[in-house]
Amino acid sequence: MKLIDELVALFTGITVFALVGESGTGKSFRAKLLAQKYDINAIIDDGLLIQDDKILAGHSAKREKTFLAAVRTAVFDEKEHRDEIARAMKKENIKRLLILGTSEKMVQKIAMRLQVPPPSRIIKIEDIATQEEIDFAIRSRRIEGKHVIPVPALAIKRSYPQIFYDSIRIKLARKEKITGTNTKVYEKSVVRPEFSKKGRVSISEAALTQMVMHCVSEYDNQIKIKKLAIKTNAHGYKLVITTDVPFGTELAGKIHNLQKYVIENIERYTGILIESVNIIVDKISR
Repeated sequence: MKLIDELVALFTGITVFALVGESGTGKSFRAKLLAQKYDINAIIDDGLLIQDDKILAGHSAKREKTFLAAVRTAVFDEKEHRDEIARAMKKENIKRLLILGTSEKMVQKIAMRLQVPPPSRIIKIEDIATQEEIDFAIRSRRIEGKHVIPVPALAIKRSYPQIFYDSIRIKLARKEKITGTNTKVYEKSVVRPEFSKKGRVSISEAALTQMVMHCVSEYDNQIKIKKLAIKTNAHGYKLVITTDVPFGTELAGKIHNLQKYVIENIERYTGILIESVNIIVDKISR
């Protein structure tokens, strides 16, 4: 099988990479980073062929009204869809391709259906993102249904205005021998697919305050809340908790675990997204 794969790669002249991770772990967000690192000039992501900041061919799985239809689109179930991608790849003379998928089996299936070699290198999302970043991406997907497409907002607004939500910009720095460090700004689009659209869950400040006080007391009834500030934005809720803690507490570990406890419990029981919890220790009491 390996010999056949090498012959296919030699015949097509295409080198394939893959980025694998569970749904919602931030693959699309980091696709451009990998493309820059390995000089990859095209990306396959949820039914689309993307090059630089353009959608070359295909149609997005995120426009589908049901989850099952989205999966079929993402794995190029229809021949017409596959043929469109193949024609565009040939026309643009794509030589290095990155395929995004939720498993190794999925990216191999996509490669087979697009008649390109199987991935010569498979990168896992855990290799390029911290667990904290992955957890935040999962919460954002689960609670608000937000997805990322690695192309600028203008292209998505034009092709898929019904699912466009927001845009984000990131800077990627790359060291070059002649010019030194070269920084490029990439814009990505945030969308809310038809199959995951739902109204944002909200909660009153009074109710959220009571829940935070309950969580802190349940975690350690010796920790006293002196002040609680709640801020909201388009992404979720930010909490700033000012506390008194008992003498002898191992602060760093205790505070970190309390942050996690508050976030996990409030999100689990309310469905809202807690973007951050900052805990300020005002006094250490005896």
